Amino acid sequence: MTPLTTYRLDVVSDAAQLARRCSEQIASLIDLALDERDRAHIALSGGSTPAAAYRLLNREHLPWARVDVVLGDERWVPASDPASNARMLAETLLNPEGPGGQARFHPVPTQRESPQASVLAYEQYVRQLCPGDPPSFDVMLLGLGDDGHTASLFPGTAATRERDRAVTIGAGKGLERISLTAPVLSAARQVIFLVSGTAKRDALRRLLDPKESPERTPARLVQPRSPVLVLADAEAADGL
Repeated sequence: MTPLTTYRLDVVSDAAQLARRCSEQIASLIDLALDERDRAHIALSGGSTPAAAYRLLNREHLPWARVDVVLGDERWVPASDPASNARMLAETLLNPEGPGGQARFHPVPTQRESPQASVLAYEQYVRQLCPGDPPSFDVMLLGLGDDGHTASLFPGTAATRERDRAVTIGAGKGLERISLTAPVLSAARQVIFLVSGTAKRDALRRLLDPKESPERTPARLVQPRSPVLVLADAEAADGL
């Protein structure tokens, strides 16, 4: 029987404190990984909530040249598109004006002729980059949608049922997306959910509820062996 996923909830006062705590946690985990291995592999989420954390992380004086960065999911748009997570990373964590700009970034190849071709290419990337089956990242930073989705695993979609592949096509909010699958999200040495704002309050409650259905709340599909760290601001965690 698979043991129940356990969660460690860390609540801070506001969005600024949340960004600082997230940056500190990722920096510490990178240091830990590099103490044990030659390279650290981190998978990051897109969206607006983590951008402030990435700007802070960009300033950290770490051995960034030994850090490989990928995205947990990406919209199937050009890297120049305002909706691109790769573009957001380029402007924050990977900004060359800070030390973080020295990290090695492996973008989702959205320039391929179809989402299916992008999936195949990205799967090959990920499996070459990370050892293990499924591939295991040192850090997996995830967001939480107000509908309970994480990465691009949306409720009621085929992506939530993929177990054999490392990468799949997700569909949500009118866009096709490329996403790591639940087994890869779960294989990370440390999973972190970053949750901010009143709109996420119900989704966070559902994530932490052991009786909640993964079909309704796909974030519950993320089931690592180690406790999941949930970083939340006071607005998101109110009432828990």
